[in-house]
Amino acid sequence: MLRFLVKTLINAAAIWVATAIVSGITLTSANWEHQTLTVILVALIFGVVNFVIKPIVKLFSLPLFILTLGLITFVINALMLWLTSWASGELNLDFHVDGFVPALLGSLIISVVAWALHLVFRDED
Repeated sequence: MLRFLVKTLINAAAIWVATAIVSGITLTSANWEHQTLTVILVALIFGVVNFVIKPIVKLFSLPLFILTLGLITFVINALMLWLTSWASGELNLDFHVDGFVPALLGSLIISVVAWALHLVFRDED
């Protein structure tokens, strides 16, 4: 349970950094407390999308993985962030990604920030 909580908070921090850096990713909550709750809920949605849908997409795109030597991963990560934005909109959360290019840049930033934070907060297996 603690591992899940740490991973969710790391994803939330990474998403928050992406909203601050990429102009096409917006978090339109008015106050700080509401933004914090929104980012945590978006991180939960992002985690579910990556846990449930991403493996299926990777399985069906296996020939593209081989053809592009794994570079299609960047596109898949962007699509997962874009799907998270859509799901957040359906749940009336104040998180939105304006298109594919902001999703691609945001997914790159989220990956780098999450990787760096995972180095700092290691999982104890």
